Amino acid sequence: MPYRRLPNTDLARLRALRIAYEKGKELHPFNLAFSQATYQKVLSNLHVFEKIVQESRQAFNKQVEKSKDYGRSLKKVKLYMSHFIQVVNMAIARGDLSPADRDYFGFGRDQSKVPSFGTEAEVIQWGEKLIQGETLRIKKGLTPVMNPTMAVVKVRYEDFLEAYNFQKILQKNLQRSQEKLIEQRKIVDGIILSVWNEVEETYKDLPDETRRHHAAIYGLVYFYRKSEPGRTAK
Repeated sequence: MPYRRLPNTDLARLRALRIAYEKGKELHPFNLAFSQATYQKVLSNLHVFEKIVQESRQAFNKQVEKSKDYGRSLKKVKLYMSHFIQVVNMAIARGDLSPADRDYFGFGRDQSKVPSFGTEAEVIQWGEKLIQGETLRIKKGLTPVMNPTMAVVKVRYEDFLEAYNFQKILQKNLQRSQEKLIEQRKIVDGIILSVWNEVEETYKDLPDETRRHHAAIYGLVYFYRKSEPGRTAK
């Protein structure tokens, strides 16, 4: 026997609600196969659910779109910070700077290896150290690091911070929209279940094929099990 399957995607939920909505508009209450109380729930929640689904999609698409810009900004600031440290190390190796200059940046005097920038937190931490260290060196009259200068590194770092903070806002927006969507799905699933149960109850005394035919008009979906002959029934 074919079995009924409730919607399990947002598009399917919207389709089920819209069919119920249209049937409620089209038929007199006495001819409608589900109650007016349930129809009022359809009316109250259809447009709400449509709006929440749309907002969730927009939030997701916005984050995906901006994450590309963020990725480029993160890659670039890592590159500039790494180059700045390499220039410092090469200047020390040539004798143009003293190993004591590393103290300003939070390195050990014998540390010639570029630190790890594997996480965003490390990028932020070392970016602040580099900016503060070079600012202090220049204030003390020491030779500025060149190619890249700290001014250039700072621009890349601030671009990264702006993109990082915006990405966090987008993530929070997406999380909020997803939470709203999850809650509304529960409400919508309950409404669709009520509609479908009431429709089946209305036609319960009809022969199986006739009952499923009438139910399908209200959007009910039936499937054959794999072990059964036939195809999807609606």
